[in-house]
Amino acid sequence: MNKKIIKKSIQNTPAFTAGDETLIREVLHPRNDGLSLGYSLAFATLEPGQASLPHVLRESSEVYVVQKGRGRAFIGEEVADAGPGDVIFIPSGARQYIENTGEERLEFWCIVSPPWSEEGEGLVE
Repeated sequence: MNKKIIKKSIQNTPAFTAGDETLIREVLHPRNDGLSLGYSLAFATLEPGQASLPHVLRESSEVYVVQKGRGRAFIGEEVADAGPGDVIFIPSGARQYIENTGEERLEFWCIVSPPWSEEGEGLVE
């Protein structure tokens, strides 16, 4: 287990396009960082007019913390508008997606517990 401070910069964390079409930067992940964590932490962005694809996290719950921009989250049959400082909880197995409804980039943190895995995420209709 790592007993040192870990400091990372979002800008220096490699970005990739997740299966749901969101640009993701995995900032902290136990698999990648050798940490004893029960969650993963990612920074996600969507450009104006862009939306993630509907998907489920089969065995993980997720929390979005909106940092910048405006969005609308669709979780199961519910819809929630969100802006800076808003927190949205998404239960495991729920159909979910988020769209950028504003005129600037939507930036939000994703906390996933247990930690996110590509195998645990699936696209849905």
